[in-house]
Amino acid sequence: MPTVPILMPQLGESIAEATVIRLGVAVGDDVQADQEVIEVETQKAVMSVTTLCAGSVSEIRAVEGASYPVGSVLGLLEVTAEEAEKSGVETLESRGGGTENPQDAETGDSGAEANLHFAADDGEAYEEAPAVVPSVKGLPVPAGTLGAHYISPRMRARMDDLGIREADISAIVGTGAGGRVTVEDLERFLNYLEDWPSSHASPMRLAVADAMRRSWTRPLATVGRPVILDGLLAYRSRQKPKPGLTLYLLRAFAIAIQEHPMSAGYLIGEKIVHPRAIDIGVAVQVEDGVVVPVLRSIDGKPVAALLAEYDDLVSRARDRRITEADCAGGIATVTNFGTFGLTTGSPIPLPNETLILGIGAGVKKPVWSKEVETFLPATEAELVLTFDHRVVDGGGAGVLLNRVAALLAEPEKL
Repeated sequence: MPTVPILMPQLGESIAEATVIRLGVAVGDDVQADQEVIEVETQKAVMSVTTLCAGSVSEIRAVEGASYPVGSVLGLLEVTAEEAEKSGVETLESRGGGTENPQDAETGDSGAEANLHFAADDGEAYEEAPAVVPSVKGLPVPAGTLGAHYISPRMRARMDDLGIREADISAIVGTGAGGRVTVEDLERFLNYLEDWPSSHASPMRLAVADAMRRSWTRPLATVGRPVILDGLLAYRSRQKPKPGLTLYLLRAFAIAIQEHPMSAGYLIGEKIVHPRAIDIGVAVQVEDGVVVPVLRSIDGKPVAALLAEYDDLVSRARDRRITEADCAGGIATVTNFGTFGLTTGSPIPLPNETLILGIGAGVKKPVWSKEVETFLPATEAELVLTFDHRVVDGGGAGVLLNRVAALLAEPEKL
């Protein structure tokens, strides 16, 4: 009978691999066309691999916990000649490939537990060094002392072999000339950590680590100020349905950026490229990481018009069902870390963004009232703005932050 592969699909424009987290079928199961059979995880979302046509599962090559590049054969289906012809799929026999995984032959796959390849002759599995690995690997070491300012070619080659970045060796005190960290220093450090408890980093955790490493290559600074929320909270409580506080913050931030677009620009060489549209992301906490879906053209939509779009994006983000397109193209981000009971913080913008606005938890405090000349109880929260200091100075960031605070004081205009 003809054999049709179950392939790892192209899950996004910049996604080269995905990790198998659940096998939904077993050898011998009958499946229908477009049936979801394998669940995989990328850096941004959980997605499903579907069958190209109806048939019977003859082989499962994917291993739960393993990562595979796009185009890898995850399993095989036995189909009838009529089904293959009707669906128009390419069988392995028609391309003269037999049943060997072409991806395995060229690049291999990688997994958390094992790297298995299947030979066409006897079907037995054999181990091979992984060729596809997570894009970021590193050791969970604390920020350290001097010593890693120069890396020799020999040291660089050893780090490349281990998948270690410069930031990962910052805790090592070098014993080489001028305090240089040597290969021997690195090996001693790795031996020292060998019996420490460790855990496998998820694709989401690795993606966050990669983004934060790239973000921190820029000079970032944070400014903050208190904001009184009583008027906003009272106005919000009268709305049906009742929007979240974050949505008002998004809207105020969008208007402030629209009035001061250079603050959200990119410094490219000797040019500052201004934003084409006011598309702002919202940080959503998910298991082992954060995803940032983007709301489009917020400056032109009032809060009431944004509510359904916002609720849909946040809901899908929490379920890890957003697409790469949902997270692309943002010029800034809003994060409400007050939902965790935190009163202040210094969030870090994404590498492709200049700004991130955060708000802490509201706290009842005595605040001086000019009208009655006495202290009155008020709900106060800390509003913070982290920015790329190459593009925005403290004064410009202060103007932007003060404008956001002023807009939050007039929620009926949002």
